[in-house]
Amino acid sequence: MAVTISESLTIPDSELEVKATRSSGAGGQHVNKTSSRIELTWNIRDSRVLTDEQRSMLMERLASRISTDGAIRIVASEMRSQKQNRERAEIRLAETITRALTPRKKRKPTRRPRSADEARLASKKLQSKKKRDRRRDTAD
Repeated sequence: MAVTISESLTIPDSELEVKATRSSGAGGQHVNKTSSRIELTWNIRDSRVLTDEQRSMLMERLASRISTDGAIRIVASEMRSQKQNRERAEIRLAETITRALTPRKKRKPTRRPRSADEARLASKKLQSKKKRDRRRDTAD
C-alpha cells in the first residue's frame, strides 16, 4: 500500500520503514500486551521518487523534523488498532509532505490608510496638548 501525496508523487512501500512498538499511556492491560504504536520512517535523501527540486524543498522546509541521515519519522499511537495507527501515520506523512511542497504565496505589500495616519497624529497632538497644559507657567 503506497502513500499518495499527489497525482504525480506516490511513495512506494519499499521506501517506507514501518515499526510497531508498544504504546504508552492509559489503556490498561491491552496497552501492555499489544504493539499498536506505529513509527513510519521515510528517507527523503535516498528517495527515488523525488525530483532534485522537491528534495531540496523538503530538506529546507522540514529541516527541524528530519534526522541527520535525511529521514522523517511520523508516530501514531492514538488508536487501539495497529492498522488504524498505520493509516493515520500515512495520512499525516502525506499531509506533511503536501504542505511542505506547496509553493508559498508572495506577500503583497499594503499601504496604511491615510485615516490611520491622521488618527495617530491627532492622538499625538492631543497628548502633547495635555502635557503642555499641565506645565507651570514659567513667566511668573
